[in-house]
Amino acid sequence: MESIQSPAKAPHSPSWYGGAIIVAALLHGAIRVFSRTTLLHNARRIEYRIRQDLYARLLALDLSYFNRERTGDLLSRFSNDLTNVRMLVGFGALNIINTAIVYLSALFLMARISPLLTLLAVIPFPMMIFVVKRISAAMFRRSKRAQEELARLTSAVEENVSAAAVVKAYCREEASIEAFAAVSRRYMASNMRMAQLRGLMIPVMAATGALGTLIVLVIGGQKVVAGLLTLGDFVAFNGYLAMLIWPTIILGWILNLMQRGAASMSRLNEVLLAEPGVTEPADPVTPARIAGMIELRRLSFSYGETPLLREISLVIPPGSRLGIVGPIGAGKSTLVRLIPRLFPVADATLFIDGTDINRLPLRTLRDAIGFVPQESFLFSRTVGENIAFGKGGADSGEIGAAARLASLDGDVARFPDGFGTMVGERGITLSGGQKQRTAIARALVKDPPILILDDPLSAVDAGTEEEILASLSGFYGSRTVIIVSHRLSALRGCDTIVYLEGGRIVEQGSNEELLARGGRYAALHREQQLRREMEEI
Repeated sequence: MESIQSPAKAPHSPSWYGGAIIVAALLHGAIRVFSRTTLLHNARRIEYRIRQDLYARLLALDLSYFNRERTGDLLSRFSNDLTNVRMLVGFGALNIINTAIVYLSALFLMARISPLLTLLAVIPFPMMIFVVKRISAAMFRRSKRAQEELARLTSAVEENVSAAAVVKAYCREEASIEAFAAVSRRYMASNMRMAQLRGLMIPVMAATGALGTLIVLVIGGQKVVAGLLTLGDFVAFNGYLAMLIWPTIILGWILNLMQRGAASMSRLNEVLLAEPGVTEPADPVTPARIAGMIELRRLSFSYGETPLLREISLVIPPGSRLGIVGPIGAGKSTLVRLIPRLFPVADATLFIDGTDINRLPLRTLRDAIGFVPQESFLFSRTVGENIAFGKGGADSGEIGAAARLASLDGDVARFPDGFGTMVGERGITLSGGQKQRTAIARALVKDPPILILDDPLSAVDAGTEEEILASLSGFYGSRTVIIVSHRLSALRGCDTIVYLEGGRIVEQGSNEELLARGGRYAALHREQQLRREMEEI
């Protein structure tokens, strides 16, 4: 009789194998926690750095860029687009690494059992890659379209919230809701088209895995029947093949994440790669001081194809006062915005103290100019902080002195917290006149050699205007002052007044000279005088 062979003895005890499994599980868990923490933390850091670069680039761009772009679109890039990029470099990278490890491990183990079955199992994958590549290209286009629709949606919300008073005053709530619904429907339609592609991608991947499994079952089953493959190896091979199912499904989610992240990154690059028209000079000239002489030599400026200023020549001596008046759209605000180079200026057309402003460092140029724009924008901070914004490190004494010069001190005294009173978003808690005077104080606290006031008193009454002008006259001193105003009363004390029309200087002289000439300035003077007399009556 044949002797019964005793089973081989295991090299280790069951408790040893149990301990090994526990150690392996703990090690696996520690690696997963470390990898997730490292990658996700790095994704947050990358998001932070991109956000900082994006914000710095926006502040480096000139006004021409912001005139072309929508505020809501830029805000969408800071929020949704950055989130998509973070998801790609965080969860996307993490799952790409996990998927690659699982795929390589499973294929290695499958190849050890049967190289032929492994090859047959992956035959459908090239077809899947071709189909998925075509779907991914379409998904990129649709994802970018969806991001653009989201930007329009954000712009619509931002505009209607900012203009809530106008919407309510004209009873346009229903119309605004309908317009918003139309934008929202377009955004939903874009997302639905993306969802259709995602819905197609996952079944294609699942079908690929199923086809590979079917091939393995047929060919592998025949090999088992023929005795070329043990049943244990066949079961193990199918177990390793099953390990590829979930990573294949995850790969579809990763590809969707990659397309959304790539589309968002392309939108971010539109800002990051945008080149400002106003740049630092290659060969800068830094004067010891700026006296304030301004000269324009045949200065012209166009916004796109629209000419705004044509062949303007003018000399403004240091310490003088220039008044600018003219009809709406004459180019008055554009002209004064060119002096601090808020828009690009052609070489050899605008000089300060005899130096082409394109050769002056931007900080040197703009530190020498106190600019009060036509629209008095205030930050959602205190009154004192808004005034101090004009000069870094301004103390309470300087803030108070600037407020007195702008005739704002009386209003501040009535505020509940004085200079510590919050003005609300865009200065909503202040009146139009108070906002303008706060903006004037912000320019005065700089104590600049050049002061530009772009219609700064349009929201105050005639009496307050006289009070502010009288207070400012003592501040002007040797400063060069440029005042743009629709009210001729604000220009009476100017040494020279220019009348702009159609982007050209059509009249120039003192108040008395222009009145004696009987031209456009004199006609405007008679019109305003008649209006004041009618108001008094």
